Amino acid sequence: MIFCYASALALSIAIDTCGPRWARRCGLRCTLGKTIMIMKPSRRNFLHVTAGATTLLAIPRFAWAQSYPARPVRIIVGFPAGGTTDISARLIANWLSEQFGQQFIVENRPGAGTNMATEAVARASADGYTLLMATTSNAINATLYERLNYNFLRDIVPVVGVIRSPFVLEVHPALPVKTAPELIAYAKANPAKINLASFGTGTSSHLTGELFKMMTGVEVMHVPYRGSAPMLVDLLSGQVQVAFDNLPASIEYIRSGALRPLAVTTATRSEVLPDVPALGEILSGFESSAWIGIAAPKNTPTEIIDKLNKESNAALADLKIKTRFADLSGVVLGGTPADFGQLITEETKKWSKVVRTANIKPE
Repeated sequence: MIFCYASALALSIAIDTCGPRWARRCGLRCTLGKTIMIMKPSRRNFLHVTAGATTLLAIPRFAWAQSYPARPVRIIVGFPAGGTTDISARLIANWLSEQFGQQFIVENRPGAGTNMATEAVARASADGYTLLMATTSNAINATLYERLNYNFLRDIVPVVGVIRSPFVLEVHPALPVKTAPELIAYAKANPAKINLASFGTGTSSHLTGELFKMMTGVEVMHVPYRGSAPMLVDLLSGQVQVAFDNLPASIEYIRSGALRPLAVTTATRSEVLPDVPALGEILSGFESSAWIGIAAPKNTPTEIIDKLNKESNAALADLKIKTRFADLSGVVLGGTPADFGQLITEETKKWSKVVRTANIKPE
């Protein structure tokens, strides 16, 4: 009777471990080829061999997970250096490097709306040495792109949520509105005359604007840019009148009076702008935010996921790191992998409805 190579390997481990005398007693004869011949052992001896081999094979995997990380770990970021996602990754990477005694290296891989970075992680070995900074863009892209070389919900597993920050609904001061209700009324009285800027078709800024249009019934003209910076240039000059921008990018212009904030888009008010209402106070159920978290390829061992989750939560509880995230106008998330997984599922479902209703196509 000839067994497959995997079975032969398992039995050879048992033979090497237990010794030739034990092997002869069980009726085993090991060859140098890719098969092992079983010389009619008793059923009892055969079960003893296979059970022992299975146990021995499980030990290296457990030990491997326990010794993680044994070499540097890459954290892939789908955006250029300097942005909120990149800064968040580097804050966590520095903490993990110190705690584990191995380098956690941030690798920026922008392109295709974060799809290049996500695909690289989805195709990586499930050994914990390639991680992803997952973002709101991943939840949007799951529906926005009809053909992706990966399935975000299937091929990526959550590790921990890191930060959640609001967008701010802001206008050029020349626009004669001071509150979100006034903007809605003005837009309805002047259909298609207001330009609503975003930092790109299919981006979270764009989708937030589409959600606003769906929930208010206003008709405004979408003007996409290639990022927040060029969008702000035209908003500050009055070339466009309204935008949903990342709060960290706009906060200094708001403080100087160059831009007027009407609302933040998270469910509650921001500590950075405590006097600015949440849009949900005006539009019941409205919520949109930029979130960031750590994820890994599917089938990454639970022991490794749990290790990363535990140390990441410790980082997020550290006062210095919490203060740095507060500077980014964000609130730390933390929690279990299941908590982050629930957020991803809910966000993917929400933005799927917006993409389909507005019939948004990637550029």
